[in-house]
Amino acid sequence: MPSLPDPALEQHLVDAIRVLTMDAVQQADSGHPGAPMGLAALGYEVWTRHLRHDPLDPSWPDRDRFVLSLGHGSMLLYSLLYLTGYDMTLEDLRAFRQWESRTPGHPEYRETPGVETTTGPLGQGVANSVGMALAERWLAHRFNRPGHTIVDHFTYAFCSDGDLMEGISHEAAELAGHQKLGKLIWIFDDNRITIEGDTALATSTDQEQRFRSCGWRVLKVGDGNDREAMDRALREARGNTDQPTLIILRTQIAYGSPNKAGSEESHGAPLGEEEVRATKENLGYPSLEPFYVDPDTLAWCRETCRIRGRKLHEDWDEGFAAYQGAFPEEAEEFEAMMAGELPEDWDADVPELLSLEKPQATRASSGTVLQALAARIPNLIGGSADLGGSNKTDIKGGGSLLAENPRGRIIHFGVREHAMGAILNGMALHGGIRPFAGTFLVFSDYMRPAIRMAALMEIAPIYVFPHDSIGLGEDGPTHQPVEHLMALRAMANLLDLRPGDPAETAVAWKVAVERKHGPSFLSLTRQGIPCLERTGPEGVEGLRRGAYVLQEASTGTPSLILLASGSEVHLAVEARKLLEAEGIPTRVVSFPSWRLFQEQEPEYRDAVLPPGVTARVSVEAGSTLGWERWIGSRGVAVGLDRFGASAPWKVLYEKLGITVDSVLAAARTLVGR
Repeated sequence: MPSLPDPALEQHLVDAIRVLTMDAVQQADSGHPGAPMGLAALGYEVWTRHLRHDPLDPSWPDRDRFVLSLGHGSMLLYSLLYLTGYDMTLEDLRAFRQWESRTPGHPEYRETPGVETTTGPLGQGVANSVGMALAERWLAHRFNRPGHTIVDHFTYAFCSDGDLMEGISHEAAELAGHQKLGKLIWIFDDNRITIEGDTALATSTDQEQRFRSCGWRVLKVGDGNDREAMDRALREARGNTDQPTLIILRTQIAYGSPNKAGSEESHGAPLGEEEVRATKENLGYPSLEPFYVDPDTLAWCRETCRIRGRKLHEDWDEGFAAYQGAFPEEAEEFEAMMAGELPEDWDADVPELLSLEKPQATRASSGTVLQALAARIPNLIGGSADLGGSNKTDIKGGGSLLAENPRGRIIHFGVREHAMGAILNGMALHGGIRPFAGTFLVFSDYMRPAIRMAALMEIAPIYVFPHDSIGLGEDGPTHQPVEHLMALRAMANLLDLRPGDPAETAVAWKVAVERKHGPSFLSLTRQGIPCLERTGPEGVEGLRRGAYVLQEASTGTPSLILLASGSEVHLAVEARKLLEAEGIPTRVVSFPSWRLFQEQEPEYRDAVLPPGVTARVSVEAGSTLGWERWIGSRGVAVGLDRFGASAPWKVLYEKLGITVDSVLAAARTLVGR
């Protein structure tokens, strides 16, 4: 972007970021003014001169990605969107932090044009940026051809001391350095202030040495208002594509405030009307009117940024048109991947797995299905937290995705579950990739914040969680999930899938792949379980409705209903045989997904669980909390409300009461036998 004839007008735009921030926080009577005020010059420099973006089309595929990892500084981003010509109005800024506004307290994906990811929980954003950079590199190596470059962009992340304190940032930074993600640039707001005071209260880490040890290039800019030095550092960062770059920028929190600059008082509270006025006077701002930006300067900034963005976009469109002419099949595939479309006949090779000679662990069934899916969905990419063999998440012939093999499809996340989850989110947000990853169900706790962010953003990574109960046996209670299923089921918009046999596993994978607006997890067994006989009308496709009649009562009208999920469904089937022999008409309901069942129309739910049949027993090798929703106040839940133990899995089921006998005892009590 060419310089304005009068540099003072550019300074007005930098100060406008500070003023808009102060005024919005003051009007909302809550928020974080300090970081945006300190970062105003950097934000202006990046967004007007370095970031490749089109304000008139925020979804342009080859745009640079921008992540404000310090999401509490959201007014920095909202101000930049407003000044550079996005679909953001002054009224939107005035509605900061208000009900149904487009300017929520922390940036939210889908809510505001130009926001690439939801941030706020510190560390999530920087880890997202690693996923975005991985996606960019994979797509570039798949689709770019000599003379035809259609994927070529950078990922920028602004981060705070809080981001870098969070453990997830260590995991993500290590992996980014190992992967040599040279088109990833983090800019560290080194203002040395936290909510409680000086950062020296809590940390003495040498961030320069830390990042160098992780394989990053580190640059330093000593003055948060020196835009020329920032420009040089940003250009130097983009010139080195062999390493990710950290730019350490020394700033002053709440710069311009005569009484609160450099103080923790400005971090997370309004400055106060008197201090806002004093700051505007101190900056030499031309008006004390709230939300004022000189109209002519604002119009110039918007027009210039839009012209620049449109030119970048049109040049790309022209290049892509040439690419389409030279490589029509590749161009069609690229557009389909970026649109999130599945290839034709993507599930044609998925085996039904209705009948197997021997019991099979559903983790093994999952691995078989994954191979069939991966063969037809080339952008199904993922891996494991160092448990690929156990999780069955490797892709045969896919190759390891490494710096020296950027087209590989197996990501070795290492023992970094939290970053793994957030990196999946970044890949999904970038577009063009269908990410998945696995770890033991018990370790879903380590990645839960990232799972929650995926659910909140309505993006669709797939999690493979084997070893899902005491059925994993001898590894003991540290590795045996008990409360995890219920905890995950409590999360809004997360699809739970706990298949009861190999056939249900195949359908569960299809459901997860088809899902567009929310993540899914497959809860899978380590131990072998038998294929189930289905006599109900739905067949195995009943899984798509969350719960279905697996086996009907012999009379057609049940006196008792047994509900079960996963590895315990066969226990309910065995119990039914004995109950029927005793003259108790018994229905078995396979219950692989609470969320899918809850989404069904009431008529279907009542058909599966007739309100008049109150004798109900649930069986699941986990916490019983929550089953009352489906079994009612009269029902009995057979489960586990204690930690497990170290022993062979069959011994554990017997000793801890997850048995056919336990189901029978509960059932007989309910029907008065």
